[in-house]
Amino acid sequence: MNTKTRPQYTNLNVFKDLTSYRLPVAGIVSILHRISGLLLFILLPFVVWLFDTSLTSEISFEVFRSAFVAGIGFVPAWFVKLTVLGLIWGYLHHFCAGLRHLWMDATHSVSKEQGKSSAIAVMTVSLLLTAALGAKLFGVY
Repeated sequence: MNTKTRPQYTNLNVFKDLTSYRLPVAGIVSILHRISGLLLFILLPFVVWLFDTSLTSEISFEVFRSAFVAGIGFVPAWFVKLTVLGLIWGYLHHFCAGLRHLWMDATHSVSKEQGKSSAIAVMTVSLLLTAALGAKLFGVY
């Protein structure tokens, strides 16, 4: 009769309880999947402008290239690059997490171990690809 009861979080205190609550990796990937989708949706007009400017003509392509060197209007070039890096991460993470969800749905793989390992794979692959493309974006190679 002397069993230890688990704590029940019925009303979370942001400052007290959320600092000690540890979300599993699969939960973090799920939340980041939603955040990356929202980021892609919010920045869709910027993506359309980048696409249109890069393909319309040779002169507009030079405007596209100068956005990464001199900026756009009052927005500095480093901020444009940082925004594009956020778009790169958002797309790659959303794509990799989407493939994870499709694979889990197709194979009915819903075990805790498989969820953790595939979530770690999604985080690793998306961050490595983001780092590689970010290095290219910022002129490392």
